Amino acid sequence: MSSGLAGVGGIAADLHHYLQESRESLMGALDGLDEYAIRRPMTPSATNLLGLVKHVTGIELSYLGDCVGRVAPVALPWLEDGSIWDGADMWATADQTRDYLMGLYRTAWAHSDASIATIDLAAPAHVAWWPEERRDTTFGHLLARVAAETAQHAGHADIVRELLDGRGGRDHADLGDEAWWSEYVDRVQQAAVLGR
Repeated sequence: MSSGLAGVGGIAADLHHYLQESRESLMGALDGLDEYAIRRPMTPSATNLLGLVKHVTGIELSYLGDCVGRVAPVALPWLEDGSIWDGADMWATADQTRDYLMGLYRTAWAHSDASIATIDLAAPAHVAWWPEERRDTTFGHLLARVAAETAQHAGHADIVRELLDGRGGRDHADLGDEAWWSEYVDRVQQAAVLGR
């Protein structure tokens, strides 16, 4: 946990802990891969690793910043030009480097962490792009949402990484070695064949 959050306790600390775990897992999914691999669309909907980082950057700066009156310290081009509504936050343009987007994400972490350290979970928040009847909410609701969404996208990143080079997620080695995983996959395949 960052030093700026030393005084945060209870549910806020728990939410921050899980958010940070997911942040690190998502960023770790890019380790050791070349530029093409981190940009490459790996699903029919074009899910790619660098796009996931780009997406959660905007999520954090919006929900844990703008929606609670803390203006983002950086401008995100895909928000500024409105291309986010065409999916531009889900993939990296050729000129958006790994270092640039990962740096933006780290800036978003710091901005969000300052919000978590200073804003009460019950504090009011307003999400301008939500339906009118749901726009007014709380910081705690948004923090829980961001933690959940980041965890979801970290899971996507684990799957994309596994599709790219077979490397499993952060707890992969805790479950078994290569022989264990081979046997496990065979058992799952056999069950699929028998269960059809």
